[in-house]
Amino acid sequence: MSDSTTLSARLDITFAALADPTRRAILARLATGEASVMDLAKPFAMSQPAISKHLKVLEQAGLISRGKAAQKRPRRILTEPLAEACGWLENYRKFWEENFQELDVLLEELKGNPSKTKSNIV
Repeated sequence: MSDSTTLSARLDITFAALADPTRRAILARLATGEASVMDLAKPFAMSQPAISKHLKVLEQAGLISRGKAAQKRPRRILTEPLAEACGWLENYRKFWEENFQELDVLLEELKGNPSKTKSNIV
C-alpha cells in the first residue's frame, strides 16, 4: 500500500479485507507466527487456489506480506493497517463511552441518588 493512499481509502481496503471470516481466521493464525500457504490452508475446507485468493486480498490491503524463504514464501502479519483501523474505531469507542456515562448519570438521577449527578461527572 503506498504512502500516498489516503487514510480513508486505506481504511476502506482494510475493512473490506477484514469483512471475510476466512481472512480474519488467516490473520489470527498469522498473529501466532509466519506460515506457508499450505499451513494456512489446512484448517479450511477449500482449495489452495481459493486460499491464495484470500491471501492476495490480504496482501493488497497491506495486512500481510510474503517472505522469500526458499519456495515456501511464508506469509507474516503486518500491523500498520490494523493499527490505523483500531485508531479509527477508538474515536467511536470514546464517543459511546461518554454517552454511556451520561446515561449512567441520568439513571442515578432517576433513582433519586443525588451523589452521582451530572455536575459530579468530569
